[in-house]
Amino acid sequence: MTGNYAHQLTLAFGLLGNVVSFMVFLAPLPTFYKVYKKKSSEGYQCAPYVVSLLSAMLWIYYALLKTDAMLLVTINGVGCFIQTFYICVFLFYAPNKAKMESLKLIVLLIVIGFGLVILLTQFLTNGINRVVIVGWICLVFSLCVFVAPLGVVRQVIKTKSVEYMPILLSVALTVNAVMWFFYGVLLEDFNIAMPNVLGFTFGIVQMILYNVYKNKKPVSNEKVSNIPEEKINEMVQMEEQKLPDLENPKMVDDAKLHAALTCSDVLSNVAKLNEKEPDVVLVPVEPELHPNVSNYPIEVIV
Repeated sequence: MTGNYAHQLTLAFGLLGNVVSFMVFLAPLPTFYKVYKKKSSEGYQCAPYVVSLLSAMLWIYYALLKTDAMLLVTINGVGCFIQTFYICVFLFYAPNKAKMESLKLIVLLIVIGFGLVILLTQFLTNGINRVVIVGWICLVFSLCVFVAPLGVVRQVIKTKSVEYMPILLSVALTVNAVMWFFYGVLLEDFNIAMPNVLGFTFGIVQMILYNVYKNKKPVSNEKVSNIPEEKINEMVQMEEQKLPDLENPKMVDDAKLHAALTCSDVLSNVAKLNEKEPDVVLVPVEPELHPNVSNYPIEVIV
């Protein structure tokens, strides 16, 4: 009775894992619909889909050797088909350079990598040893795949923005890890259960970060100068020295004030200023931006 109950639980978690994994496989569809509409790969990379295809192929091979994990075969078979579709769409719309790089990666990972795994395990191992070795290969590869989101986590912390970490995908990946963890535990298969512990942990971390930063104002992507304030002041003074003497003292003071207020523009246009012949430019100062400055044009010699 206990054995039958455990078998039913294993089947339930395996089926739930299939359903959730299927939804995760479909997550990139909006991306590829955008690629199709714009007829361009838009800078997207093919590598994640090639890696996912290799992962699915390795798990199918492992499940076939193990013989009692057929639910791994079903979902990873579907995964192979979906990832192949994504790769074909990418290759069709990618520029030639990206297309060639993607084809090299496919040959390296799928043809050579997976081919070597098949050949070496078939000719150099046998029986239970073959299952153990392929299981460890799947385990290590899955751990590497689960570590990949660390780049997204770092970006979220750095930018204080969750734009590139969709919460629904994070939740789906976490639930997916839970399903396959219990499936592996009930099958008493360490190779299936262990990677999903890491997947569950990273999923929880991503959801915590989402709740922390979802209402935070993201850090601007504008370029921020790393020049020290002292250096900026020195460069502004150098620019002021380039201004010819003016007869009106008030005009000189106002010119210096405007130079200080717009030092970033001055710094970016130093090269252009040196090439131009001196002429007179009227620079209006808006009182609402600088209330302490009179509302009249400042005559500046540049």
